[in-house]
Amino acid sequence: MKRLLLLAGIFAFAGLGTSAVQARDLVLEQYFAGRTVAEGSFSAINGVRRSFTVDLTGRWNGNVLTLVEDFHFADGEKDRKTWRFEKLGPGRYRGTREDVRGATEVTVKGDTATFSYLLDLDPGAGENLVRFHDKMVLREDGTVLNTAWVTKYGFPVALTRVTFRHP
Repeated sequence: MKRLLLLAGIFAFAGLGTSAVQARDLVLEQYFAGRTVAEGSFSAINGVRRSFTVDLTGRWNGNVLTLVEDFHFADGEKDRKTWRFEKLGPGRYRGTREDVRGATEVTVKGDTATFSYLLDLDPGAGENLVRFHDKMVLREDGTVLNTAWVTKYGFPVALTRVTFRHP
């Protein structure tokens, strides 16, 4: 019994110096640093469906995560977007991207990140503003599932699902 209590005490003491971040916590700058790949789909109520893959390259400079996304759509179209997530505090980020109006506030609690942003789907020619409501969840297998409802004037018009993984 004394040996069991001694071992329990050693394990408890050893844990005192560890970070408050749990193994299942989603930390954007850790998960997305380096290379990440993704597969996803976009489905709109008007029947538009698009599948795509994404090659992501992330760089963390101690304050900002720069995430370059190279999209490859099934119809052959390619696109590049760059997110910049500034860390505001534990589990809090401010994100910007070239096609996003203003900034988004990202909140991470445990294994889940949530954020919402206004996006122009038709930059240049006209204005087609929609709002994305993203929820990213770190799953047991190490992948991150991002589900985003897309709304226009508050009504749901599309759904996007993207699964991120490390190659």
